[in-house]
This record gives sequence, C-alpha cells and structure tokens, in this order.
Amino acid sequence: MALLLLLFQLLGTVAFAASGALTGITKKMDLFGILVLAVIVAVGGGIIRDLVLGITPPAVFRDPGYAVLAAGTAAVLCIPGVRRYLTRHRKRYDRALLLMDTVGLASFTVVGIQTAYGVSPSFSPFLLVFVGVVTGVGGGVLRDVLAGDMPGIFVRQFYASAAVIGAVVCVLLWTVSGSFAAMTFGMLVIILLRLAAEHYNWRLYRPEK
Repeated sequence: MALLLLLFQLLGTVAFAASGALTGITKKMDLFGILVLAVIVAVGGGIIRDLVLGITPPAVFRDPGYAVLAAGTAAVLCIPGVRRYLTRHRKRYDRALLLMDTVGLASFTVVGIQTAYGVSPSFSPFLLVFVGVVTGVGGGVLRDVLAGDMPGIFVRQFYASAAVIGAVVCVLLWTVSGSFAAMTFGMLVIILLRLAAEHYNWRLYRPEK
C-alpha cells in the first residue's frame, strides 16, 4: 500500500503541477511565476495541512522532493516543442491529466487523514475530514487566488464534494477496519465519484437569480 500510495502521490503531483503551469502560461506569467504557481498547486495543500496540525516546518521544507518534481514538470511544459505536441494531442492529454488529477486528489486526501492520525489519534472526525480535504484541494485554491480566478472548487462539478465524501468514508472506517482498508475505500470513493461526475456532467445545485 505504501509503495502504491507513493506512486499515486507522484502522479498527482505531476498533474497538479501541470495544472498550475498551464494556468500560469495562460495568464502570460514569466517563467518564475509559472514555476511558483506549479509548486504551490502541488504542495500548497500539504503546507496548509501541516500548519493546521502544528507540524513545523511543514514536510515539504524538510523533504523538497515533491516541490522539485513540480518545478521540473512546469519547466518541461514551458518548452515550446512540448506545448505544440500537447496542443496536437489535446484530447489524449486532457484524459491523462483528468485521471492523474483524480488519483492525486484521492491519494492526497487520505494521506492528509493519515498524517493527522499520526499526530494524534484523538482528533475529532471534523478535523480529520477537514485536514484530508484541504490536503487534496488546498493547492488548487491557492493557485486560483494567485491567478485572480474564482477558486475552482466552488464552480467545478463534484470535485471538492468527492473529496469530502471520500474523507468521511475514510474516517468512519479507520477505527472499524483499520487504516489500510479505510484509505483504500476512501480513495476508491473519490476516484469513482470524480470520474462519474466528469462522465455524466454531475453538478451541485446552483441557485438562479
């Protein structure tokens, strides 16, 4: 499980970094801005999680591997030839990015819960769910705020909602079936809900004027 979870987090880091880099490119930022935005998306949720849990310095500053991977991903996407290739194969790239982003959201969410349990098993379920969700979506919120956009979790169909439901499942199962089953089922719920929402275009109720 640990090795598979690591692989999922690496895939998620690449997907999150790519989304940040592409946002920076679209906003016509310079290379520094693009790299910063990519790194923030990839590690921002983990930083918020650690600050909420009182883990200082946050893990990314003790082991910068994920930040380096995110910056490397952004640098590759800044190469003109790579961008031209992705433009020619846009549909294939979008499908791959959706899958990687979904896996990253799921794995980051359950790892956030695992991290909280590692600090104290007596944390309230609300805190555990909050920490899990913020680990999964926090970086994207920071990206959108810095880019001057409405945070995507408030308008994207069933994104943060999938993380919330998966986090609740993970927390409920943790003391009943153990961490392995809880994290596995939590991830599966998030992945299935996110992919189904994308396929069927599920949206939460949005009041009209």
